[in-house]
Amino acid sequence: MKIAVTYENGNIFQHFGRTETFKIYEIENNTVISSEVTGTEGHAHEALADFLKAQGVEVLICGGMGPGAQNALAQAGIEVYAGAEGSCDEAVEKYLKGELASTGVNCDHHQEEQEGCDPKQCASCPGCTPQIILEGKNAGKTVRVHYRGTFNDGTQFDSSYDRGEPLEFISGAGMMIAGFDKAVVNMEPGEVTDIHLMPEEAYGMPNPNAVFTVRIAELPGSEGLEKEQVVFLQTEAGYPMRVRVADKTETDITFDANHEMAGKELNFRIELIEVR
Repeated sequence: MKIAVTYENGNIFQHFGRTETFKIYEIENNTVISSEVTGTEGHAHEALADFLKAQGVEVLICGGMGPGAQNALAQAGIEVYAGAEGSCDEAVEKYLKGELASTGVNCDHHQEEQEGCDPKQCASCPGCTPQIILEGKNAGKTVRVHYRGTFNDGTQFDSSYDRGEPLEFISGAGMMIAGFDKAVVNMEPGEVTDIHLMPEEAYGMPNPNAVFTVRIAELPGSEGLEKEQVVFLQTEAGYPMRVRVADKTETDITFDANHEMAGKELNFRIELIEVR
């Protein structure tokens, strides 16, 4: 297995979303057999979940973390131990001994994040005060839900039950797709509901303006990309943007920034586990 730790000069970096390096440990028989410090390649906040998953990481140890990042990591199947401090090596040893505890979502860096974060782009920033956009008994409260998502033909595309960990988010704050958020905002703990969402309440319809072509010569590193590969580009504002390689020629590469679920009808069975 692999354990990743947010890293800075041998210690645990205290802001998951802004870490520039991870120390990744290879574990066999509950013993560290190797470790390597690696850069994040410009990824930040929730985009780090996909980055760590691609590295084969199963456990993350970090300092501060917000709910959006925790949700993204849960969806990637990565176990999180947040609120850790001190030496990276010592934290890993504590984990292997079963002595490391997690604080879960925490908010340690309000001022730092407030100065450099766009809340519309990043629900995971610990310093962002979420704007509540829905009304309901659970609006503004942290909820934990189990869910199963299927397409109209019954094919399952996601399930928190399979991961064994409920999804946690702030209800009514727009952290989830609109139809999912609207369903949860008035549910009671223990209640189970089934919903059917048209694209407008899920991931929207594909936007043709989100498909763009650039010259390979103008994008260093793009020459090695392959069709259908998913990568992250950086926007002018400095935020990571997840895109799919839609087409590639000898001179040009076309990216599609539409969500892969865009245009699809989705079905969810949602079980509200807890409200706090």
